[in-house]
Amino acid sequence: MNKKKYVAYVGTYVHGSSKGLNVYDVDVENGILTPRNEVEVSNSSYVSVSRNLKYLYSIEDDGVAVFKRDCNGDLERLNSVDIEGMRGCFLSTDYSGKYLFVGGYHDGKVTLVEILPDGRLGKVLDGVFHRGLGSVAERNFRPHVNCVRPTKDNQYLCAVDNGIDQVKLYRIEPRTKKLVLADILRCTRESGPRNIRFSKDGRFAYILFELSNEIRVYTYDGSGKDPQFEEIQAVSTLSEDGEEDAVHDAASGFAMTADGKYIFCSTAGENAVSMFKIDEESGMLEKRFVLPISGDYPKDLAIFPDGRHIAVANHASNSITMFTVDYEKDILVMHGKPLKVETPNCISIIQVPEE
Repeated sequence: MNKKKYVAYVGTYVHGSSKGLNVYDVDVENGILTPRNEVEVSNSSYVSVSRNLKYLYSIEDDGVAVFKRDCNGDLERLNSVDIEGMRGCFLSTDYSGKYLFVGGYHDGKVTLVEILPDGRLGKVLDGVFHRGLGSVAERNFRPHVNCVRPTKDNQYLCAVDNGIDQVKLYRIEPRTKKLVLADILRCTRESGPRNIRFSKDGRFAYILFELSNEIRVYTYDGSGKDPQFEEIQAVSTLSEDGEEDAVHDAASGFAMTADGKYIFCSTAGENAVSMFKIDEESGMLEKRFVLPISGDYPKDLAIFPDGRHIAVANHASNSITMFTVDYEKDILVMHGKPLKVETPNCISIIQVPEE
């Protein structure tokens, strides 16, 4: 049994009594979250943790806030930084722990922020606005940077643009600390790329597409002058019934088990979670199930560190539902009552830093 201690953070919009960031104790063995306290953050739409686990970053209305985490996972605000644009929607750090990346859905901007040695956020080093047009659909006609995540070799930043159906690949110029466009991965029109994750060894990339409701698998090679991505598979995130009415569905949450063997995806509209087994040699996906999650608009999901349980943040039904994963029978078993939480946006289960 895993003896390490974990805490869950759920970012919310500030409605009614919600303060913004909810903290939960995590019972790993039984897959249970128990409310602990709330931290004031103005509309926490996404959170991310530093590589050394000591700091938590959160989107807020004015930019990004950083909190110091103690050995219990409780938070102490250190400082905030204005990202010089509209509010962000996604956060990640590079593998050296020197840079914070911010994705801007509303203004199509990628922002690069320095991380100071003491954990505080420093100045904005660069900001790049995406340009171009996507489809003429109302929600998808201009740039919307929905995800910013570095490749596992830390050579490139992948900026997933939901609006213009592209993944722009940047490198950081060592001398100027500016973002330099290295290449563009062009996706199918109106597919709506939403998120990207990499296999545990970094050789494969998995892109979740919100509008076409699919995961596309790519090989990745960063050993040459330019990044190389080659598509090898596309698999639907929907059930057979859902595929008949896919226009009303939207792939949303995207998570990988800690051992890198399974991917989970939540889908709004169908209000379900799908699970895929990863072939470690080929990187290909095998769909194992698509099952309902007893909530409305499952915007995000988190996998417990032992891989045996998941928690789903249901944005429209103001709830978190928890399930046990039966890998032999390929089913989800709901346990416990849904937790009430107003408009949850994101959920992360994170190990606490050691003393």
